[in-house]
Amino acid sequence: MKINSLYLTVCLLFPLFVNAQQLNETPQFGIQFSGFVKNDFFFDTHENVSIREGHFLLYPTNTLKDAKGSIINNELNFNFLSIQTRLTGKIAGPDAFGAKTSGLIEADFFGNENTNFSDLNGFRLRHAVVKLNWKNTELLTGQYWHPLFVPECFPAVISFNTGAPFQPFSRNPQIRISHSINKIKLVAAVNSQRDFTNIGGSGELRNSGMPDFNAQIHFSSKNEAKKTAILGGAGFEYKVVRPRMSSTVDGNVFKVDESLGSMAVMAFGKYQGSFLTMKAQAVYGQNLTDLVMMGGYMTQEISDPLTGEKSYTPLNNLSSWFEVHTNAGKHEIGLFIGYAQNLGTTEKYLATEQPLKTRGLNIHHIYRLSPRYVITSGKLKFAAELEYTAAAYATTDTDGNLNIDDKAVVTDYESVSNVRLLTSVIYNF
Repeated sequence: MKINSLYLTVCLLFPLFVNAQQLNETPQFGIQFSGFVKNDFFFDTHENVSIREGHFLLYPTNTLKDAKGSIINNELNFNFLSIQTRLTGKIAGPDAFGAKTSGLIEADFFGNENTNFSDLNGFRLRHAVVKLNWKNTELLTGQYWHPLFVPECFPAVISFNTGAPFQPFSRNPQIRISHSINKIKLVAAVNSQRDFTNIGGSGELRNSGMPDFNAQIHFSSKNEAKKTAILGGAGFEYKVVRPRMSSTVDGNVFKVDESLGSMAVMAFGKYQGSFLTMKAQAVYGQNLTDLVMMGGYMTQEISDPLTGEKSYTPLNNLSSWFEVHTNAGKHEIGLFIGYAQNLGTTEKYLATEQPLKTRGLNIHHIYRLSPRYVITSGKLKFAAELEYTAAAYATTDTDGNLNIDDKAVVTDYESVSNVRLLTSVIYNF
């Protein structure tokens, strides 16, 4: 009787056991949501060049004086915003073409702002990618960080500017392929422009008929015993923009064939230890306004007086940043340092034909010092960051002309600074 009872019990439980094993072995497909709620409270001592009601700070504006010589734009101001709050969905799916597949959708409430649409607080797309991963190769398509922004090595500052205008900052629709060979990773990508464009608009790149080309090489190494990791690499970018499709001369419209090629090179490095992390990046490039950096281009000459067709020369810029922060425990202390300099145009520009397609033309250099402190308890963070940013603006001569030479290099300047005190409450989920 006991044997029959035992036999019956085994017969009843065995299918459940097998079914449970099958469920455990079946991959889980679907979407997992995460993100954070972030409240920012900030005070500034000077008016700034910024985006989204001052949330995305770049650098202080030039000094503005009234008729009595009093400075107008150096008064204390503040704002409280929660628009950086973010939602991320990570997608897992079945294999395809012999590769593991995944997807990512990410959005926040930072709104959209371009020539056609302005929507502060609006729900906007940040990332939308599809990835196929083979053993050593990854194919990524969709909107993601520009290749000059390295996700494994970027400033961990509290400010939403993420180190801009020293750190390249842009998200682009793209096709990117990466291939790993031991500790080396090769990356190639072609990009278009959408939310982050050159000052002339995304049509300048699209109308050229050529995407933005990028190529990079990365090196990484880990020492598990010492709990250290090293990452480094270098990259190259080349893009062509078409400033105009037509011109108007004496009331007549003419088709023009105008284009401007520009390049950028960058190098980065990161050391992560058990207690400290150090990161750095340097970028030398031309016409970098699509990356929220200084740059742009100027008219070089009128190549065809009949049609008004022009040739152009790009502004060259050098930008670099360094960061160090602690890793261990619930307390984090960090310091960010950034420096960017306007190196002028490649060729002499035509002073009478200056297009308003530059950022920081009258600035010699910008620098920033930004210490921070973060305390974490569970999913909650309280953070405080002091951001000192200074911009060296060109002075004027006795005739009221800016002290800039014929290659747009600022020859005499005065520094204008801003101090931002930023505090944040961040709740991760």
